[in-house]
Amino acid sequence: MLIVFQRAFYQLLLGLALLFLPLRLLLRGLKERGYWRHIPERFGFAGALPGQPVWLHAVSVGEARAAAPLVEKLLAQTPAPPILMTCMTPAGRATLESLFGTRAAVRYLPYDLGWAMRRFLQQTRPRFGIVMETELWPNLVREARRAGIELFLVNARLSERSARGYRKLETLTRATLGGFAAVAAQTRADAARLLALGAHGVKVAGNLKFDIDPPAAQLERGDVFRERIGQRPVWLVASTRDGEERLVLEAFAQHAPADVLLVMVPRHPQRFDEVAALIKSRGLSLQRRSANEAVSPSTRVWLGDSLGEMFAYYRAADCALIGGSLLPFGGQNLIEACAVGCPVILGPHTENFKQAAEDAIAQGAALRVNDAGAWAREAMRLTQDSAARQRMGEAGQAFTAAHKGATGRVFELLDHRGAR
Repeated sequence: MLIVFQRAFYQLLLGLALLFLPLRLLLRGLKERGYWRHIPERFGFAGALPGQPVWLHAVSVGEARAAAPLVEKLLAQTPAPPILMTCMTPAGRATLESLFGTRAAVRYLPYDLGWAMRRFLQQTRPRFGIVMETELWPNLVREARRAGIELFLVNARLSERSARGYRKLETLTRATLGGFAAVAAQTRADAARLLALGAHGVKVAGNLKFDIDPPAAQLERGDVFRERIGQRPVWLVASTRDGEERLVLEAFAQHAPADVLLVMVPRHPQRFDEVAALIKSRGLSLQRRSANEAVSPSTRVWLGDSLGEMFAYYRAADCALIGGSLLPFGGQNLIEACAVGCPVILGPHTENFKQAAEDAIAQGAALRVNDAGAWAREAMRLTQDSAARQRMGEAGQAFTAAHKGATGRVFELLDHRGAR
């Protein structure tokens, strides 16, 4: 009886949200025009696809990049299956298209409306589905089960904070998690929380993001960036979130010598212009990556207003503060920086990458600070200590190398379940 009530409550919330969806798409599109494109796909009109594709859902940019090793392994099979990739954001779609081009069909996943999910599955006819990380959509899982389509939750992570939220609708959460044929969790702690909420067939496979090798073209681009910058010290702040740029700019203005270049890369592209205006309001001279010019010696801040170039920014930097960690956003991916050998600085909030952050700190690849002022002081210390930077960089590369192998373990899980 409780499951009926919770499903009804969830459907009521979806119905109310549906009333505001046109307004939401309109407002989001004012900042990011991609939200005005492919709108029918968001209601299940995906169009017919050749064959029965292997379907993989990666909600946005981070999940899209994490999926790359798994998709490449699928495409390397003989014969290679057709691939369908879905996402929810324009930035995620752009990332998928840049990574896979014509090798995979890319669509938006519909909103979690039963009739939209049903239409999507009828039109695309996937042989099975792979859902990345923690995308727990009750109607998606229910309609896939009704259609006889196995779903796998892969690279799954679940913080204690998120688990507390899911417990508020525990019966519905149990039914949703129980609808996955198997789950590949990132860590033992993630696996324990998922099992406690009703998942079954849970295996600890590790984090697919460790299997992403820095592309040679990105490393070469990073070398080009460095040539454009010159010999100046470079402090990178990567994947910053709303509110963090202000803290970083204040600390930078207070602590950084005049020759230090701050490279700032906001997490969301729709905020590029907003962050540029913020930098100018602080009286700091600014150039934008999109201008594709050499960086002037008088420029204090270089705005990374580009997509898909994080490895290049890490390559060009002397150290990197990982965004989302200064304020309580849970932190962004630190693995890419470690893989390139860039010393990592983390703020106090790294719940989204809890195990990876703790391991990186323990192995000397990263260090933690409490606020933006402490970040600037640590960045200054690393600027003056090339031996410390080298030690941290080498420790980061060793750290990522030691954690590779998740792709193979996920494939073993799929093979065991007969999904390959």
